[in-house]
Amino acid sequence: MPLDILPTTLITIVIVITVLIIYYILKTLLNKYYQSIKNRTVVFIFALFFIIIIGAANSILFLWGYDPVDYFRSIGVDATTFLEEHVPRLIATAIITFVSLLILKIVTISLKRVGRGPSPNQRRKQTIAKISMSISKYIVGIITILIVLSVWGLNVGPALAGLGIMGIVIGLGAQKFINDLISGFFILFEHHFDVGDWVDINGFMGEVIDIGLKTTKVRNFKGEIRIFNNGSIDPVSNFSISTALAVVDFDIAYEEDIEETTKILTDNLPVAKEEISALLETPRVLGVVNLAESGVTLRVVAMTQSMTQWQSERDLRRIIKRILNQNGIEIPFPQVTVHQAKPKQSK
Repeated sequence: MPLDILPTTLITIVIVITVLIIYYILKTLLNKYYQSIKNRTVVFIFALFFIIIIGAANSILFLWGYDPVDYFRSIGVDATTFLEEHVPRLIATAIITFVSLLILKIVTISLKRVGRGPSPNQRRKQTIAKISMSISKYIVGIITILIVLSVWGLNVGPALAGLGIMGIVIGLGAQKFINDLISGFFILFEHHFDVGDWVDINGFMGEVIDIGLKTTKVRNFKGEIRIFNNGSIDPVSNFSISTALAVVDFDIAYEEDIEETTKILTDNLPVAKEEISALLETPRVLGVVNLAESGVTLRVVAMTQSMTQWQSERDLRRIIKRILNQNGIEIPFPQVTVHQAKPKQSK
């Protein structure tokens, strides 16, 4: 029989407060000396505190008239009876879970091998493999849960019907989500872009690092990652599909001969093809594209490999500057001509 209510309550409160004080002291010591304490000491402290909690719980149960030994013995008996009655179902559940995990492992290993070797569609294969892996996990997981429920005697027919009705309700209320999924399928199978492509989506330029059925992740050169819903990707520019064009504009002074400058550049620019490995052709001088305030703007263009146009433009500017310096062609700087008005002479 339990003790009187008041003393029992007071003792219980004292035990709880004591455990909280011990917890606070241990937490303070761990936070203060965590770097210097060895891992085995941390494990010992947690084990000691766990033993203190178990002892405190047993003490409180004993104070209120409960016998912890009989309680856990009854739990053990119930567990044993449960196991004896449901051993076949437990074995079937274990086998189904094992087979599901084995299937997932085989699918994962197989899909990870896709796109490893060099091929024209390597990025596309990797993208499809990544999405297929995600879909496979959901499908295998749902099928496994339904089979396990049927093994344990639950009727999965109404559950499937309920899922169908719920799917219709969710579809009506989540049209934007469905739109994202459909757009994700079109992006994937129409090959708009793949993982690793350099794209410009809604004014944000960067590398595609992940494509899902709902969202696409793009990382720019600063390391910033922006997540786009697939249904909102419009417009998009893909810089990795075909070759790129390097465009360099520069000014020469108005005093320089344009025809002579064009001839000098045409004769000397073939060296750029040798120095810049990414160029696919010899740079060409298109001619005058602007009459600026301080000089005449000329344009040089060249086809480059995909994603190398920016570095090629920097290298081209360096080579053009060298050619102009070697031939004494002036590169202008902003100038202002001041005219001083002459005073009117009196008659």
